Amino acid sequence: MSVYGFILPDLPPIEKCFYRESSKIASMSQEEVNRKENNNITCDDLKDGEKRRIPNPVCTFEDAFEHYPGIMTNIKKVGFQRPTPIQSQAWPIILQGFDLIGIAQTGTGKTLAYLMPGFIHLDLQPVPREKRGGPGMLVLTPTRELALQVEAECSKYSYKGIKSICIYGGGDRKGQISMVTKGVDIIIATPGRLNDLQMNNFINLRSITYLVLDEADRMLDMGFEPQIMKILLDIRPDRQTVMTSATWPDGVRRLAKSYLKDPMIVYVGTLDLAAVNTVEQKVIVIPEEEKKAFTRFFIDNMKSEDKVIIFVGKKLVADDLSSDFGLQGIPVQSLHGNREQCDREQALEDFKKGKVRILIATDLASRGLDVQDITHVFNFDFPRNIEEYVHRVGRTGQKEDQESKMVLQIAEERRKAKEKEKGNANFQKRAKRDKKSFFK
Repeated sequence: MSVYGFILPDLPPIEKCFYRESSKIASMSQEEVNRKENNNITCDDLKDGEKRRIPNPVCTFEDAFEHYPGIMTNIKKVGFQRPTPIQSQAWPIILQGFDLIGIAQTGTGKTLAYLMPGFIHLDLQPVPREKRGGPGMLVLTPTRELALQVEAECSKYSYKGIKSICIYGGGDRKGQISMVTKGVDIIIATPGRLNDLQMNNFINLRSITYLVLDEADRMLDMGFEPQIMKILLDIRPDRQTVMTSATWPDGVRRLAKSYLKDPMIVYVGTLDLAAVNTVEQKVIVIPEEEKKAFTRFFIDNMKSEDKVIIFVGKKLVADDLSSDFGLQGIPVQSLHGNREQCDREQALEDFKKGKVRILIATDLASRGLDVQDITHVFNFDFPRNIEEYVHRVGRTGQKEDQESKMVLQIAEERRKAKEKEKGNANFQKRAKRDKKSFFK
């Protein structure tokens, strides 16, 4: 049988099912399984024809990984208390070998939802890792920052000596080629650079059996669909595929229909676009010419433990603001696409470690930025659309044990504020004439 140029009998077999459902999970009552009440999880089987049984959600890490002590050891080491909603339902589905579409807000644990089963999938294939002729797992991400963070998660858990590499534009191309040639198990990549190495025969994707399309909506927004299509043509069609997205627009539905086989879909909350519900959202309506002054007023009123991202619409504005604040003796870092990769990594490192408590960024940082103690998101400029607003909001409110956070939206025009309010039920407009009352 030949599919996309593959003769399947020439490829080694794939094992996909590694799940042993515990008696406790198997005996859950319908009331316990009811996903509407259980963290507002909704599931569906997208296979045509007769529907399959959707696995019951797990309640603890042991429910999913009790037979995989290496995974459990790493989870206990990190100190997680319980699975997030997307993890509780994604793990049993992926471990049973089904393709999965996971729709959840940014900051809900989607990375570990696909990484943990991916480790098990890689380790338990019938052909030993060293004899597969290439990597077994590929994670495609829209940005360098997200790719580096996924790679950091892989390294943190270091399961059974599995090796990973991050491939992205702006990085050391020769070094990346050298690492791939030496042999890796997991590739985390942006589509552009991976497509470059693929087209120049520096990388073999025929060995991939576990594929992740992470932040699929963002990759389509950034125009990566042609590169994704070329990459997937080189990956065996009987692979297992996981797609994650924070939104479910027509483009993502089309991508899923083309490249996933009979998937199940899990979404947490609603398919209607909504910001993270743990975040308090406020709007200040002020004239355009007062935006800089109010931003300084906001910074002067920050508490010592506060950590804020200030989102701007243009790279030039990010540089302008960071330069102004630097001259005023306020330590800040900036993050945008025109900065050298080493400078971007240093900016993130300084922000994560608290060397600076203010990060001025374009929407480059609105997806996948993993900084747990952000207290405020300050929208200096309006985002281009409601999707970007939701992702900006998702940078805060990520930790369940933290108090609700605040998103400040500076609105130059009341009309714009009304448009955003209509587009998102969670966007609560609270214009205040007295700016000082904002901090009460």
